[in-house]
Amino acid sequence: MKLSVAFILISFLSGSATFAQTAMVDSAQKVNNVTVLKDPRLDELARKMSEYNELMNLRKARTGKGYRLMVLTTSDRAQAMSVRTSLIQQFPDHKVYMIFQSPFIKLKFGNFVEKKDAEDVRKQLIKSGIITGNIYILPETIEVKPEAALSEEE
Repeated sequence: MKLSVAFILISFLSGSATFAQTAMVDSAQKVNNVTVLKDPRLDELARKMSEYNELMNLRKARTGKGYRLMVLTTSDRAQAMSVRTSLIQQFPDHKVYMIFQSPFIKLKFGNFVEKKDAEDVRKQLIKSGIITGNIYILPETIEVKPEAALSEEE
């Protein structure tokens, strides 16, 4: 008796298990058409984001080979700050780089693509009297202005 009840129960469950595995027909399969509703503001946002990214890439400082002037090497921080301030006031178009390499503070000046430009500014610095020692022209990796980089690429 127990064996026959178990057999009937197994038959019933296996039949329902096979029925559970039949595929249900999806509503999208019946129609074969999918409609996507998109907010039109997404297109506007994507366009604005693209314009913003292009503008930021154009403004980004680029690097290249060029020259800088080594204007001062000292261990006196006050003197280095004084010379740095004078350079910034007299030459606001050029950047001053203050580098500490123990025990010295080095001041480098400018981003020059051409050696001739560096030499011209070197002569101006000597005439101005801000720097009393020697000024050396160093080949270095410099920051190229985005406008200059764009004109070189075209």
